[in-house]
Amino acid sequence: MARTAEKAESLAEESQSMVDAMARVLRVADEQGTVEWSDVSDDITSGEWGRLIEQGILVDVDGEGFVVDDPEGVRDALGADAPAEAGSTGGSAGGSGSSASGGSSSTASSGSTADDDEEGWSRWDKGAAVATVALFLGYSQAPIRNGVGGVIDIALGPLADVLPFYIMILVLATFTGFSSTVLQGKLMNMEKMGEYQERMQEIQERRKDAKERGDDEALEEIQEEQMEAMGDQLGMFKEQFRPMVWIMLVNIPVFLWIYFMVQTPEMVGGAGPVMILPLIGEIATWSERIGPMWAWIVWYFVCSMSFTQIVRKALDVQTTPSTS
Repeated sequence: MARTAEKAESLAEESQSMVDAMARVLRVADEQGTVEWSDVSDDITSGEWGRLIEQGILVDVDGEGFVVDDPEGVRDALGADAPAEAGSTGGSAGGSGSSASGGSSSTASSGSTADDDEEGWSRWDKGAAVATVALFLGYSQAPIRNGVGGVIDIALGPLADVLPFYIMILVLATFTGFSSTVLQGKLMNMEKMGEYQERMQEIQERRKDAKERGDDEALEEIQEEQMEAMGDQLGMFKEQFRPMVWIMLVNIPVFLWIYFMVQTPEMVGGAGPVMILPLIGEIATWSERIGPMWAWIVWYFVCSMSFTQIVRKALDVQTTPSTS
């Protein structure tokens, strides 16, 4: 029992949303005796529900629902956030329960909303996604490509007149590598993604152990938990894809400007070798193909990959989740 209280305290320290989730399930369990996912699905996320089961706060009672293990310990861990115990006498208890339930529901709802805002996409994210899709059309639609390229050329054109074009590509590759690294570091929650992966690994290990023991009842419970954890998988996908939208919003216009410049008559009809690439040799124009790709794309990726690694090391930005 004391261990359950310690786990409840640990969850409460993680975030306010976990405090709200424990308060909500505790209230429903006080009122009904047991609590099921359908009772609280409007107020807490599937990830929070799974965490409560995983940490032993909620215990299954022979398929009839879940009960809160050591309710008093959980109540002590929640402190001021703990709901009042359901009364057993008449209208006063009912009124108090109704009022407290409303307050807790409001708190849990606001906590859930805050959690959704944290994990979901804001209006800015959705706007960036729409703009990125529109910019993608520039690769196949010349009017969009020329329009975007012409606007960016107002700023980059004077610099391109001074620097050799291969240096210009190197500068832009460095800029996109730096911006991509910063956006990943700012927008991707590696700690949360690590929690998602750790939970899925733990479920898989428990499933493997249950199979080895031949425990069919445990396998059914774990299978239900896996279904509930699908919400975590969706959250992990959102965490991974969100920064990619902003990265593409920066990178695609750069690509369209380079594509725009390479198609100009001056670049197409350039005299003499443009550059000597390692292992490839001289290239006559940047629109020359090296295998399936244009020469400028090959040079861009070489520069981008090299400088991106340097920037990540320099800024100590983690791009893969850690489950340690």
